[in-house]
Amino acid sequence: MNALSRLSLPVSATLEHDNVTGRHFMQTKTLIFLALLLASGMTARAATSLDSAWPQWRGPTRDGQFTGPKWPEQLDTNHLQRTWRVERGPGYSGPIVSGGRVFTTESKDKKFDVVTAFDRKTGKELWRAQREGAMTVPFFAKSNGGWIRATPACDGESLFVAGMRDLLVCLDAQAGQERWRFDFVKKLAAPAPDFGFVCSPLVDAEFVYVQAGASFVKLNKHTGELVWRTLAEKGGMMGSVFSSPVFADLAGRRQLVVQTRDRLADVDPADGKVLWEQPVEAFRGMNILTPVAYKDKLFTSTYGGKTVGFKIAHTDGKFTVTAAWKHKAQGYMSAPIIIDGIAYEHLKSQRVMAIEVGTGRELWTSDQSFGKYMSLVAQGDRILALDQCEQLFLFRADQNEFEQLDQRKFTDAETWAHIAVVGYQIFIRVECFRGTSLDPRTRAQR
Repeated sequence: MNALSRLSLPVSATLEHDNVTGRHFMQTKTLIFLALLLASGMTARAATSLDSAWPQWRGPTRDGQFTGPKWPEQLDTNHLQRTWRVERGPGYSGPIVSGGRVFTTESKDKKFDVVTAFDRKTGKELWRAQREGAMTVPFFAKSNGGWIRATPACDGESLFVAGMRDLLVCLDAQAGQERWRFDFVKKLAAPAPDFGFVCSPLVDAEFVYVQAGASFVKLNKHTGELVWRTLAEKGGMMGSVFSSPVFADLAGRRQLVVQTRDRLADVDPADGKVLWEQPVEAFRGMNILTPVAYKDKLFTSTYGGKTVGFKIAHTDGKFTVTAAWKHKAQGYMSAPIIIDGIAYEHLKSQRVMAIEVGTGRELWTSDQSFGKYMSLVAQGDRILALDQCEQLFLFRADQNEFEQLDQRKFTDAETWAHIAVVGYQIFIRVECFRGTSLDPRTRAQR
C-alpha cells in the first residue's frame, strides 16, 4: 500500500510541510523508505537503471505482476539494502515510478493535498505542490484519519492525481505545473464522497478513466474534457467507491471492467455503454479490491460477501456473465495476484489462500496469519508481500502448500500503501501512528 507526492498546484501555494496533529492523533508521521533489492554481484549502476517503471496502481499492467530482474530467495542485508529515506505527512496512496522520478501524495494540516516528485536514485525532492482539498470523513473512520487515498498515475509526461474532495488534477510530471483539473462535485453537481476520492486513475491511450462524481467517467487526458459518464449512483456514502477500473481480455475482447459498491460491470470504452453487469454482495458496499482477470474468468472477493469467479461469455453478439463458482472466504482490501491459474489472496481472516480461478477449488489456506492488509507483487513463482505490520515477506507460489522463503521487518510501524517494485528497487511507504487506536475496517485505499 508507499511514497509521498504533491497535488493540485496553485502557483502561489506555500510549500512548507508539518507533521499532522489533531484530536485523534497525538503525533503522526509518514516515513518513506526506498530499498534496493540486489541480486548477488549486481552493480549499483545496473540496480538503478531507469528503463523500467511502476506508473500506476498495482504496476504497469495493473495486476501486481513484475517482469524485471529475477529476485533472490533471501531478504537479508546482503540482498536488500536501504538506499534513501524521506519523511512526510500521512497518506494511504502508493508511490509510483516513471523514468527517474518517484511520485507520492500526502495530506497536510488537515487542509491540503500535497504531491511531491523525488529523484529516484537519491531521494532528492525535485518539486512539490499543494492545494486545499482535505475533508472530514465519517465519525467511525476518524480514528484512522481522513488522508488522501488514491494512488496517482503517470504516462511519462503528465501526472494524474485524485484529491480527497472528488477532484482530479493533471500536472506536468517534469515541473509540477497544473495543466487542468476536473472538479466532479462542481461540474457534475455530485455530492462529495463521504470517504473521499479512493479510486486510482487508469490511463489508457489518450484518455483517463476513474470512478468519481458518484459514477464512472472517461476524460480526455490532454484537456480534461468529459467524454462520457455512466453507472451513476446516488452519491454520499454510496458515492465513495473503493475499487479501481482495469482493462481485461475476456471472451475474445478487451473489456473495461469496473466494480462499484454493489455491482461488477463491463463498459464499452468507446461510448460508455454498459455491456453487462452483475450484483456483488458486500457489507455496506465494501467492494474494495480490484478485480483480476484470468482467461474468461473475473476473480473478485468482498468484505461481508464471498470470493467469486464470474464467467464472461459472448454469444450471438451479446455478452453474458454468470457466477461460475463461489467460495465462502472473504477478501478485504488486498487485491489478489494470479500465477498459472492460481489466485493467491489475502483474506479478511488475515491468512493467505490459494484457490483455482477456473474451478473455485481451495488448494490451501495458511495456518499463519498476517496483518490486516497485504500488498502483493508476483514474479514467476515468487511473491513479495508487504503486510500492515511492516513485514516484508517472500513467498513461493506453490499450489500444494504455503511456503515462506524469507521475511524482513523494517520498523515498528504500519503500512497501508501498495509497494512499487521497479528494476532492482522496492519503494515502501510506512505510516508511524502515535497515540491512536487503529481500526483497518475504515482504511479503504488505492
